[in-house]
Formats: sequence, C-alpha cells, structure tokens
Amino acid sequence: MTRGIFIAATGQHIGKTTLCLGILAGLLKIYNRVGFIKPVGQKHIFVNNQIPVDKDAVLFHEYFRLNIPYTAMSPVIIPAGMTREFLDGLIDTQQLKDKITDAYDHISSNHDFTLSEGTGHVGVGSIIDLNNADVASLLGLEAVLIASGGLGSAFDALAVNCALFHAKGVKIKGVILNRVLNEKREMIINYFQKALNRWNIPLIGAIPYEEMLAEPSILDFETLFETKVLVGEKQRFCHFHHLSIVDTSMRLYRQEKLLNNQLIITPASREDLILATLAKVWDSKLATPPRPTSCALLLTGPQPPRPLLVEKIKRADLPCLYTSVSSYKAMQMISSFTAKIRQEDLCKVELAIQLVESHVDFSLLTS
Repeated sequence: MTRGIFIAATGQHIGKTTLCLGILAGLLKIYNRVGFIKPVGQKHIFVNNQIPVDKDAVLFHEYFRLNIPYTAMSPVIIPAGMTREFLDGLIDTQQLKDKITDAYDHISSNHDFTLSEGTGHVGVGSIIDLNNADVASLLGLEAVLIASGGLGSAFDALAVNCALFHAKGVKIKGVILNRVLNEKREMIINYFQKALNRWNIPLIGAIPYEEMLAEPSILDFETLFETKVLVGEKQRFCHFHHLSIVDTSMRLYRQEKLLNNQLIITPASREDLILATLAKVWDSKLATPPRPTSCALLLTGPQPPRPLLVEKIKRADLPCLYTSVSSYKAMQMISSFTAKIRQEDLCKVELAIQLVESHVDFSLLTS
C-alpha cells in the first residue's frame, strides 16, 4: 500500500521548501523509497530538452538523486499568461488534473511514501481551479500545514487556510510552526497546541529560527541585481549577516572595523573608500595571527569600477559585484528580497535538513 502527504503553507515565504527538505530526509530513514512531487509549480527553469520544471522539483531531484522523471515530479507549470488563456477557455482544467493524477500515480506506485509539495498559500491556483486544497482532494491526501512561528497572527492565518481545506473535504493531519524564536519557544508550543486542541489537530513540530537560512549569498545578489561577480567566483556561497552602506568621509570610515559576514555597499566612484576597505582586508590578512574577515563589496552607480581598481580587488581576493542602481536602491532591493535555498548551496540545504529532522515528530506525520 502506497502512502503520501500533502505539505501546504499559510503564506508565501513561510519556509515550505525548507521544511520539505527535512521531511523528505527524515522519511528516507523510515521508508526505503520516498518520492517527491510538486503538482503545480510557478517559478520554473528549463532542463534537458527545454522541459519547464519547477525549481523545487529540480532541487529535490538533484540533491536526493531521485530516479523520477522531471515531467512526473513537476506535471503542471503556471507560466505568465496562462491564467488569461484559462479564462479565455483555451485550457481544459480536466487535462491539467489528469496530468497531475497520472504523475502522482506513477510516483506513488514505485515508492513507499510520496511527499507532495503545494504552492504558496492554500488558495494559490484558485483562478485555474487548481488551488492546494483542490490538488490535495484530487490526490486523496491528508494535509500538513506550515505556519509562521508566532501565536495570534499565525493562528489567524491558519484558520483561513484550514477553512479552504475543510471546504474541499481534505483532512488536516497536523501543523508545523517554522522560525520559532528560541526565547518564546516553550510558550508558543504550549499555547498553540491548546488552540489546535479545539480542532483536534496535533502540533507536529516547531522549527527554531535559524539566522543563516535567511541570509543571502553572493549568488542571491547575482540573481537579484541580474549581474555576475567581478571577483570571487569560488566564493559565491558566502552568506552575509551585516549589510552596510558606506558613503561617508575617509576620516570616519578609517575608524570603523570590518565585521564578519559583512556586505559593504558603496558607489563605484568612491575609490577612496574602496581602497580603504582593501587596506583593512590586507591588515587582517597580514596580522599575527591572521584575522580572517569574511566580507564582500557591492559597488553601485552609473559607472562601473575601473579595470585597475578591479585588479586590486582581485589581488585582495575580496568578492565583488557591480550594479548600476544607487546604493540606496540596492539596499531597498536587498531588504525586500527573500533568499531561497538553492541546490548548490549545500551548507544551507544540510542545515535545513538537520534542523527540521530534529524538530518534527515523524510518528505523527506518518501515522
């Protein structure tokens, strides 16, 4: 008998993919063969012969080395313009549903347990009659809901999403809270379970907040600013906790110390500040003992840095990117950016797996 579960979230950027990584890793310690499917995807890339595949499906396929066709793992993609085509009557929902059920049947028949990941909040996909509740109902799966690690607002969001599942006849198997602050952990677990008791739904897990999982890498900045590193190709998975706009006087800047995991944002035209940063890097490298400092430069403004300056940055082995936007605009873009887990970023993937595996009750998840 094949088994499965549908993982959904109460909103975007709740950490559903992070949770699914850990859940799949944990399931592989219980079952010999575990499958994965993202029935409806939005953000996709092209693989093999230009097949559009959801990014999460690619991540799981490559990291866990799943022997499942991409077309089965990601049967339906919603690209730009598809919703208009649907409303114009050019797309048949039943054909989309058939693709999903055929893909799920193919995977589940060859695996002991199948993990199905939803898209966005539970209502995403409603415009084409394929929201998360529709899909879970179609596949006959119980759902686990991922909610933000708070109390009042988290439970309110949960109530809205649960209502849609209930309307489609989907049973909620349990709830997992993500990014729970350590200082509030015991209180939130205690009171959230009390709230869930009214619905007879168990709290399956409470995942602690881990700062590094939210920290962007150089590769994230390449994506955000649609650029490539000028220096530091091998350091693209350095993560940054401190973000600093530097456009001050040399006298003041000389008094500041470099911080670990610091991204320094400064205009490419401020060569004096850039050279001062390089001097600080060299001072750290040549100190006895050396004081390794993990930092990088994001140079901004209408004019790129001169080749001679780039060469000096390269000698200091300081990761560096350039974007034509202003420093203020760059900081705005970074502040509103949510870093996603990438298959190449093994440090983040493995941390996510360890964190989730150790804080989820798999006996409740699989019962």
